Amino acid sequence: MLDQYARHYNDHRPHQRRDQRPPNHDLATVTPLDGPIHRRKVLGGVINEYHQAA
Repeated sequence: MLDQYARHYNDHRPHQRRDQRPPNHDLATVTPLDGPIHRRKVLGGVINEYHQAA
């Protein structure tokens, strides 16, 4: 459970100090702003992560 939360915190959760980017954000990655959004449940639905669909 702690591994899942740490992965969410470092790979997905936005941080205000980092301009709403997670700590492990790759600056070379460009995310399109249009298209459908998919939700993924983490920790049994306690946390939801949202991603642009490919």
